[in-house]
Amino acid sequence: MDTQLDDAQLLEELAATRERLLGQIRRVIVGQQDVVELMLIALFAQGHCLFIGVPGLAKTLLVSTTAKALGLDFGRIQFTPDLMPADITGTEVLEEDKSTGGRTMRFIKGPVFTNLLLADEINRTPPKTQAALLQAMQEREVTAAGHTMPLDKPFQVFATQNPIEQEGTYPLPEAQLDRFMLSINVGYPTEDEELEIVRRTTVGETPEVESVVTLEMLIALQGLVRRLPSSDDVNRYAVRLARSTRPGPGAPSETANWVQWGAGPRASQYLSVGARVWAALRGNEVPHIDDVKAIAPAVLSHRIVLNFQAEAEGLTRETVVRRLMEQVRT
Repeated sequence: MDTQLDDAQLLEELAATRERLLGQIRRVIVGQQDVVELMLIALFAQGHCLFIGVPGLAKTLLVSTTAKALGLDFGRIQFTPDLMPADITGTEVLEEDKSTGGRTMRFIKGPVFTNLLLADEINRTPPKTQAALLQAMQEREVTAAGHTMPLDKPFQVFATQNPIEQEGTYPLPEAQLDRFMLSINVGYPTEDEELEIVRRTTVGETPEVESVVTLEMLIALQGLVRRLPSSDDVNRYAVRLARSTRPGPGAPSETANWVQWGAGPRASQYLSVGARVWAALRGNEVPHIDDVKAIAPAVLSHRIVLNFQAEAEGLTRETVVRRLMEQVRT
């Protein structure tokens, strides 16, 4: 496939790639349309993604299937309480040259050296180990054994988290949560979808997933979305929406009553870029305010901290974000 295309041709290819990816993913994953669409936003925006859902909802299968459809190197880390930072980044080992008797140190790369990294049940490991991902997620590089090594492009972390089992878990610190572009809630399937899941998974046959895009084309498409134009109206709305989550003078009543801590400037950036990708995946060159609204709950919900009053009233962060979306003027 020719990667020497102009931006107009790349935009057409992006929309076509979305359809091909959806076709491959649907061969394995039943339902979860909204989850898949949001995941593709993070993928093409070069962002990291956090999937929150109870066990058995195919979160891991979705990520591994996507990696196959993209033809990417795929790594998985099962986070456990005894996992150490070196288990993620890699470690040095002492090797002896049998011919000379000399000894040298050799660095063995950890699972973080991949394209798409699945951090399974990321909240089951202590903060020290969680922090080992911080530099990789933000800087796309790893410092180990006194050396800084760049990670291959693309590099993205898709993490899963179980929201109902809190014993023996370690909540992600705010600094690490902020590095996830999107937080996606994965819900139960409908009755018809669950029936189809049973039909597909109890017959002993596993559908084959084919790669539908080259690595070079994926990188080209990721670069495209950063070059696509955005409008001042979209950027202004993204900034106003992010700022509306911050308590203080002039804050909406919803924020004053329910929010203890609001989203930082990174939220405004992700709202703008995410809206651009949402529009581009549908063949639209310029995003609209509705594109910001489509991704806003996934961008903002994990970046705000509710106060006691909100929790006492049984409000969720997603509910508060949606109410703020109704209040912020366009």
